[in-house]
Amino acid sequence: MHWYTLLKTLHVACVTLSFTLFTVRGAWMIADSDWLQWRPLRVLPHLVDSVLLASAIGLVLMLHQYPFVHDWLTAKVIALAIYIGLGTLALKRARSKRVRVMTWLAALLVFAYIVSVAIAHNPCGFFGSYFYLAL
Repeated sequence: MHWYTLLKTLHVACVTLSFTLFTVRGAWMIADSDWLQWRPLRVLPHLVDSVLLASAIGLVLMLHQYPFVHDWLTAKVIALAIYIGLGTLALKRARSKRVRVMTWLAALLVFAYIVSVAIAHNPCGFFGSYFYLAL
């Protein structure tokens, strides 16, 4: 298998697993589930996200497409920082459940934006073709 294909497959698999874990943890947070305290569930997201980051760095180096050089990658990196901040508030830092739920939902929207930017290779994500057509 070509190294690029292998690395991209690993990256997409980690994106899917990371999203699934975040979604489930958020749903359990809303339900006040004891599963949130299960040690493997607290460790696994960090392992998955580490592999996700490593595969992203590998793809950047392999493709010679860099954040702050390519606008769509810059948009992804900035949105990733926002996603991490919202996710931290949603699952750990926010004091009220209402704020945790709102930041969890906002994080899910930011995640969808990141995926749309990755697929479209456009900082506007799926809306990019609409904006280009309007110009």
